[in-house]
Amino acid sequence: MISRQEDTAGERPFNNLLRRLNDADFALIEPHLVPADAAPNDLLYSPGDHVETVHFPCGPSLVSYMVTNEDGRDVETILIGREGAVGGIVSQGYLPAYTRITVKFAGPFVRMPVSKLDAAKLKSRTLNNIFARYADCMLAQIFQSTACNAIHSIEQRTAKWIVSAMERTDGDEVVPLTHEQLATLLGVGRSYTSRVIQTFKAERTLETRRGSILVRNPDALRNRSCQCNEAVKAHFEEVLRGVYPDPEKGN
Repeated sequence: MISRQEDTAGERPFNNLLRRLNDADFALIEPHLVPADAAPNDLLYSPGDHVETVHFPCGPSLVSYMVTNEDGRDVETILIGREGAVGGIVSQGYLPAYTRITVKFAGPFVRMPVSKLDAAKLKSRTLNNIFARYADCMLAQIFQSTACNAIHSIEQRTAKWIVSAMERTDGDEVVPLTHEQLATLLGVGRSYTSRVIQTFKAERTLETRRGSILVRNPDALRNRSCQCNEAVKAHFEEVLRGVYPDPEKGN
């Protein structure tokens, strides 16, 4: 379960979307932000749930959107880290969740009621514009993920997901991603994922540890990846410059 934790005094939460707001817009929502932390697999929403809270992942925290198929398998569609928010981004009024949304990587969050965000957006056109732009970026991620699943190989997609996770963990070479979680990201069986991982291990691109993946050669991994992450980053830069995580720039 998500529990309350102390805020970092005098600083905005380490969420790039919140840090993108001007001072006046941030002041509208700051009184309603509640700090929290979350553990892996914490459930934020199930399909059909009334979306009442906006969750902002901070730092290395990562959230996944999962769609359950008719055969019972969960397939992950997109990952949301400190570049964004989860729940009620552009809605006003009742909004049921469509997917199952869970915490992938543990870490800090801040959250606020959707009603308070909606009220703040009514007071500020610039605040409303920022969240509308973010919704556009989120939609671009979904479009890109759909295209990626249709045309790219499992090896390319495996490299893409590991690189994407690595960027959310500040470029740390140790990614807390299990074979099971990676299989869910790819929508394939665990044994298939293990074979792909063995290929990367043979190439000395990565190693596996209990509950995590150690990236030995990030450049080689990026070369094996498709360009879907780069396409999403480019769109973010056009629409919300500086929001997508870039460990080299410290954001």
